[in-house]
Amino acid sequence: MTTVDTRAVHAGRADLAALGVHAPPIDLSTTNPLPSVDAGGHTYETLATGGTLPTGDSPVYQRLWNPTVARFETALADLEGTTDAVAFASGMAALTATLLAAATDGRRHVVAVRPLYGGTDHVLATGLLGTTVSWAHPEQVATAIRPDTALVIAETPANPTLDLVDIAALADAAGDVPLLVDNTVATCVLQQPARHGAALVLHSATKSIGGHGDVLAGVVACDAGWATRLRQVRALTGAILHPLGGYLLHRGLQTLPLRVRAQQAGAEKLAGWLAGHRAVTRVHHPSLHDPAGLVGRQLAGGGSLLAFEVAGGAPAATAVADACRLITHAVSLGGVDTLIQHPASLTHRPVAGDARPAAGLLRLSVGLEDPEDLRDDLARALATLG
Repeated sequence: MTTVDTRAVHAGRADLAALGVHAPPIDLSTTNPLPSVDAGGHTYETLATGGTLPTGDSPVYQRLWNPTVARFETALADLEGTTDAVAFASGMAALTATLLAAATDGRRHVVAVRPLYGGTDHVLATGLLGTTVSWAHPEQVATAIRPDTALVIAETPANPTLDLVDIAALADAAGDVPLLVDNTVATCVLQQPARHGAALVLHSATKSIGGHGDVLAGVVACDAGWATRLRQVRALTGAILHPLGGYLLHRGLQTLPLRVRAQQAGAEKLAGWLAGHRAVTRVHHPSLHDPAGLVGRQLAGGGSLLAFEVAGGAPAATAVADACRLITHAVSLGGVDTLIQHPASLTHRPVAGDARPAAGLLRLSVGLEDPEDLRDDLARALATLG
């Protein structure tokens, strides 16, 4: 098998030479000519019920199918080690579709392992989609499962505290209940959850896969059966990714391994430096804390995201974020430029108080800048605490 670096460059491009092109084409058509009423009707039914486009048939309508998006899906599935992937207009659209697709035969209960991305936590806590949730630590998952449990959800490394979960152990605890793992922080470069027993692998592709802060998207890697169910939900709810987004994400995969490793190296340097800073009370990064020994076994590295805590709670954290000049104060992660934000006030604001990140915690998404320049900016910002 070729390496992830090689597959990232070539995945989803096998037919380009036969087409006589070097870069994947972008098909922006919202509607497509039909060869006949019968053929169009047959394809429409196939796609609206979650099937794939038969070779040579008209895609009919962009809400049902788009070849540019499908190329990205093929590439992402290759990198995650699954047969299929289904792309959506955002990470939350991908999660929503998964919750709807999982709710079969009256099963609407979810077992969720905190911490999770704030949006995921919020939609589960509200029950907006008709689901109920039981929050559990990894060792409690097996006993939390009920006859109506449709899904077990976990994120590892978790946003924002970088907590690690043993995916194989969690899949074993879940038993026959499908396990969804949010792989946004690690990316398919550092971790492939399906190889450890996850049935569904979720990405906010807006983050590292896009990598440049200019495309909003989500994707779920899975097997053919799940893909059919997810495509049906996507077709009926209109949550398909725009073709330009599909093109940008497919292009982003080519440099993903290089970006992830370079950003990870910077994050490890900053984590080590922050751990020795007098104004910092705690640093969260897998390179510093991996009690189960998952780095090197499940996870190829700690990734580009880290978090650190300062004494003084939210006012102190706010002062540090506001004092950064090179580092941008903004939400999101995984991009080429470094971002800092206060999760308790922003991305994790809706999370219940007992599960919300510490008031003094700041999340840092490390980009491709020189780590020394980032360290100098953080040093100036931390100096404001006295």
